[in-house]
Amino acid sequence: MDPQRPAHLTLELVREAHERIKDKIARTPVMTSATLDGLANAELFFKCENFQKTGAFKARGATNAVFSLSASQAQKGVATHSSGNHGAALARAARLRGIGATVVMPNNAPRAKQDSVKRYGGDIVFCEPTLEARESALERVIADHGACMIHPYNDLRVMAGQGTTAVELIEAVPDLDVILCPVGGGGLLSGIAVAAKKMRPSIRVIGVEPAAADDAARSFRSGRIVPSVNPTTIADGLRSSLGDKTFAEIRRYVDDIVTVSEQSIVGGMRRIWEVMKILVEPSGAVAYAALAEGKLDVRSRRVGLVLTGGNLDLERLPW
Repeated sequence: MDPQRPAHLTLELVREAHERIKDKIARTPVMTSATLDGLANAELFFKCENFQKTGAFKARGATNAVFSLSASQAQKGVATHSSGNHGAALARAARLRGIGATVVMPNNAPRAKQDSVKRYGGDIVFCEPTLEARESALERVIADHGACMIHPYNDLRVMAGQGTTAVELIEAVPDLDVILCPVGGGGLLSGIAVAAKKMRPSIRVIGVEPAAADDAARSFRSGRIVPSVNPTTIADGLRSSLGDKTFAEIRRYVDDIVTVSEQSIVGGMRRIWEVMKILVEPSGAVAYAALAEGKLDVRSRRVGLVLTGGNLDLERLPW
């Protein structure tokens, strides 16, 4: 690590990231629904990252990371492993900078996410759907091509970019009581937690993940990283294990992590579509699923929910 750079994520890094990327990403809308407010007996504010460039919040972190690179670092391109959204975001950011991008993807990644990586000019290398296979394939790509590795979440540059979601949400709704945020590898949750707690210290930040991929909740409670092993959730974007950098910030700033059932995730997707008329992918629906399942008492509270993405294979709708 550069000795001049902080060892941990800071609000200053998040604000620097926002300044760096604000003309390269969308400032996504914060939407409301009187119907969903009534069902939750709370005021809900949905940060719609399904309307973000590439269809997911990942555009923030990937763009910040790519445009943080020096000219010498960037000259041989970038590489990563991804189930889809980070890969597409990295391919887009690389194209904006005029460099190449290679994405290692599990061979069962949704077709829509594969197509998105290709659409933005990324080269795909397929592997078996395990973290070990992904990391091994990425090591080979880097060894062969000398590309700069941009980790999908365990990277302060990526975490800072994801934290800009909270900056925009709190600027739009300054008096939030709670933010609910999906958690997989922890890049978004850690970035949001740091930014939100520094901007509004009284706010509660709560992570949400599938019960079928509950490694973050188990890690949070045990105080050590418990790796994800063969997660079976429909929420493909939340199957990753926490990284050491993301976990460090989650332990410092996150108040709790709750889990939701597969049935609640699918039900949340459908209710958001039917009521708000917007499409979210399974990973993007878990925050609302926590309310629908009654996992949290938010009565009379002002609650921010991050709808993380909308990249769903329409040929494989779960209903």
